[in-house]
Amino acid sequence: MAVNKKQVFDPQDQALSIFGKALAHPARLAILKVLAERGGCICGELVDALPLAQSTVSQHLKELREASLVLVNLEGPRSCYCINWPAVEKAVDGMKEFFKQLEEQKNPNACKG
Repeated sequence: MAVNKKQVFDPQDQALSIFGKALAHPARLAILKVLAERGGCICGELVDALPLAQSTVSQHLKELREASLVLVNLEGPRSCYCINWPAVEKAVDGMKEFFKQLEEQKNPNACKG
């Protein structure tokens, strides 16, 4: 039986990796830009704004929702998506803290490449 080794890592690092994975595709960055600009929209509006098929946009929205970066509000038969700003702020703060800790731990004798 395979064991998920992610659980042995620090919970904050696990959360940051989920955030990083969600941002690791340019289509997801584009979706976030459209949602930020419009304040929210339905999937069809995102499809119109991006050079992607509806199924592809839906898959990317699923990844963003799983990372809690996007919320969905059901409006009748439509789903309206918007950025989950508190989650984004928490993730950004966590990333800043992570890189601050790296900087503090930096070895002056490390490779200079």
